[in-house]
Amino acid sequence: MLHKYLCRYPFALFVATCIVLLSLLPIPDVKVGVHVPLADKWTHMVMYGVLTLIIWLEYRRSHQLWDTWKLILFAFLAPIAFGGLMELAQTHLTTCRSGEWLDFAANTIGVCLGTVGGLVAKIPTKR
Repeated sequence: MLHKYLCRYPFALFVATCIVLLSLLPIPDVKVGVHVPLADKWTHMVMYGVLTLIIWLEYRRSHQLWDTWKLILFAFLAPIAFGGLMELAQTHLTTCRSGEWLDFAANTIGVCLGTVGGLVAKIPTKR
């Protein structure tokens, strides 16, 4: 069963693994010359938006028929739950990171944007 998911969703699993590592490992402070307001929140939105979009695209690639309930569960709700779990893990499993409600909100906004991209990808193209 795991082999099936590795074959169907390799890029999504890779991105999810990267998110876990980036969420739980200590990240050194880097001085950047340009100040970007809410840069951390933008980063969360992009990470979870990309993850969600990749799930949608890999689902489209590996399935001929779309199961709406599977998509709602695995391509929308699962990334939101994953984002919440990462925030909890940062709070309870690390001493160098902290979970934040605003990070969770940014994760969820990213998932919503990725879902919009996935729905646009679902629209059949004219050939």
